[in-house]
Amino acid sequence: MSKAKLIVVGNGMVGHQYLQTLADQGGLDHYEVTVISGEPRVAYDRVHLSEFFTGRSAAELSMVAPDQYENWGLNVVLADPVTAIDRGSKSVALRSGAELRYDALVLATGSYPFVPPVPGHDREHCLVYRTIEDLEAIMASAQGAKTGVVVGGGLLGLEAAKALRDLGLETHVVEFAPRLMAVQLDDAGGALLRSKIESLGVRVHTCKNTQVIEDGEQARHRMVFADGEVLETDLILFSAGIRPQDALARQSSLELGERGGIAINNQCQTSDPAIYAIGECALWNRQIFGLVAPGYQMAKVAVSHLLGGEDSFTGADMSTKLKLLGVDVASIGDAHGRSAGSRSYVYLNERTEVYKKIVVDAEGKHLLGAILVGDAEDYGTLLQYALNGIELPKNPEGLILPVSEGGKPAGLGVAALPATAAICSCHGVCKGDIVAALDAGCVDVGGVKAATKAATGCGGCSALLTQVVNHELASRGVEVSKDICEHFPYSRQELFTLVRYDQIKTFNELISKHGKGHGCDICKPAVASILASCWNEHVLKKPHRGLQDTNDRFLANMQKNGTYSVVPRIPGGEITPEKLIVIGQVAKKYELYTKITGGQRIDLFGARLEDLPAIWGELIDAGFETGQAYGKSVRTVKSCVGSTWCRYGVQDSVKLALDIENRYKGLRSPHKLKFAVSGCTRECAEAQSKDIGVIATEHGWNLYVCGNGGMKPRHADLFATDLDTETLIRYIDRILMFYVKTADRLQRTSVWLDNMEGGLEYLQQVIIEDSLGLGAELESHMASVVDTFECEWKATLNDPEKLKRFRPFINSAEKDSGIVMVEERGQLRPATQAEKGDLIPLAKVG
Repeated sequence: MSKAKLIVVGNGMVGHQYLQTLADQGGLDHYEVTVISGEPRVAYDRVHLSEFFTGRSAAELSMVAPDQYENWGLNVVLADPVTAIDRGSKSVALRSGAELRYDALVLATGSYPFVPPVPGHDREHCLVYRTIEDLEAIMASAQGAKTGVVVGGGLLGLEAAKALRDLGLETHVVEFAPRLMAVQLDDAGGALLRSKIESLGVRVHTCKNTQVIEDGEQARHRMVFADGEVLETDLILFSAGIRPQDALARQSSLELGERGGIAINNQCQTSDPAIYAIGECALWNRQIFGLVAPGYQMAKVAVSHLLGGEDSFTGADMSTKLKLLGVDVASIGDAHGRSAGSRSYVYLNERTEVYKKIVVDAEGKHLLGAILVGDAEDYGTLLQYALNGIELPKNPEGLILPVSEGGKPAGLGVAALPATAAICSCHGVCKGDIVAALDAGCVDVGGVKAATKAATGCGGCSALLTQVVNHELASRGVEVSKDICEHFPYSRQELFTLVRYDQIKTFNELISKHGKGHGCDICKPAVASILASCWNEHVLKKPHRGLQDTNDRFLANMQKNGTYSVVPRIPGGEITPEKLIVIGQVAKKYELYTKITGGQRIDLFGARLEDLPAIWGELIDAGFETGQAYGKSVRTVKSCVGSTWCRYGVQDSVKLALDIENRYKGLRSPHKLKFAVSGCTRECAEAQSKDIGVIATEHGWNLYVCGNGGMKPRHADLFATDLDTETLIRYIDRILMFYVKTADRLQRTSVWLDNMEGGLEYLQQVIIEDSLGLGAELESHMASVVDTFECEWKATLNDPEKLKRFRPFINSAEKDSGIVMVEERGQLRPATQAEKGDLIPLAKVG
């Protein structure tokens, strides 16, 4: 029996999801499928498109596994777009002249960037940001450019601004509206977002109406605004919104919306029942959905209807959570409070640059909307309240207010979520689907992901999925495994105890006594860290080889182009002129990119693997040692100049910083550690954002613990006040060793303390009052670490066997020709994908 003919026009993310769903539901048994794309490649991830600028290749962005379409038996036509649809004969015409017949046709043509019809918009170096080809054009235009402008301050515009900044351009954002992200944010949220983005070096211009683009005097273009101001730039990137790609529907007289978009019903059928439309080209109930999750839902519904199912599309939630230029931003539901009788609660912290707003109904019982800028951790909880109509707590403001010391967050537990609660928007997985998967025999998160595809799209729901699975397993009486991996039936804390108690010195000894198999990429680095914390042996010692991650294996941080960075230790940021000169000489000799870090050190980038020993040798001869920037260990102790120089300083912060860094520099731990010492309460060293922070007082030192920056900044907690130096060091010894002993794998001190039963008060009891009787043991362990420190670079240079690792090819002394550098701002940096295409070892940019 011959199969019916199905044509899918468009192979973007939504078009690919349609094919995946069709394959999963057995539709390929009934249809001969042809996929037609105007682009020269199969589906790729547009959500992470900007990563192309940071070295991620087109192949790495691809959503289609090698031979996947071939194995499915699809006919794939690339770079040959459909030019016409003949509904009468049920056929489509391609640009090449080919004609293909269909029984069912799916339009997944997506959208195109809107370019305002400003005179001069079509000049050379005026571009859009949509496809990989667009990105290649942007990269080419950026060569020789100094300044770039993005026209549009919405979601796509800010993503485009990041791209220009990644290319090293002075970046401006020009927005017609009075604020950024005008659709998602209110005035206060938009103002804070603007402040945070401008602090990153991106200039923002709002209320700007471009009248003309003409020749510039100092740059390629001059943009003239209605208010008379001008802005000169070398590159203009239009990202002022999208329009549905509905030209084919218009040509074939399908019903369209007043402002475009292919009108569809609840089954995603157009006005022609044989033609479906899904994704950004489709108009449902006079609405275009510009996010990928609604498109995925449409794909599912269209497949269901084609195969005789009863699924229907009834709209989609447009709430969104993003990280724009490193800033967390989220918007939920009626964020502007337009619903009748609605009321708002607002929290603004100008010091930490956090803005939160929730909109509730007139009775204060249900959440209607929310805005989060600077901290979107509450997004998942607030979204569930909004989507599922869950009644709010008595004081709903507690959902966005900071938790007071000793208090508990007003979050929503997964037990309160109804079965209909959406867990994964991308694949339409609700809590009930997860429960059903567990009832069907799934026993862990991995099994549930395989069965439901939850958390396999954008991945934003991974944490919530894990919470739901673990809660449901526990409610069934199933003990939720805390094993570090399948090879060890123990947690990291238990493995640490076994290593110490049994005096185990190697991974092989540990797995033979307490595990099974050969180990994996999870347990090997974790055990390597435990062994290093306990016995402080060189990480390249023969029994430990092969356990570490790449950085530890080569005692340097691998960069994206295969080179390494070298970071010599500069305790407390103090350095002599002679040592500064040596660093400059080394950097010049080996053509290394140099940058001063936020931790008062100098980072040398671009070192080839085979040059590392020589670089280390010259630095060690000058009195430097490894800064262990490659390891989960103590990185830096930041300091101000203290009482030695500063008129406000009350203690010698530099000396204490030096003493602390030299004491703990050999300590390996579950995660990286950063310290700081400030000489007075003006806090110039930012000690209250560090794992260990010390601030001088008139009477001694105040000790702060478990703060950190990064993806989830946390203010450190005040642990003890007015300590003498001896007591301060004793407390730090105990805290660090208790952390090393009890923390989970890759757990930062901030998360360790937040998860600790009893919190800060319990930690004070253990450390200050010695409530567990561990004080002497923790101090003894730290003393052993201090006494056995050795510079890992120096030890490697003294061992010919270890030095064999530092060559790019086992059987050849040739250099790695795949490393291509370009010169920019007087230094070398890794070449981008486009620049690598020139196949030259060195080029100049700008």
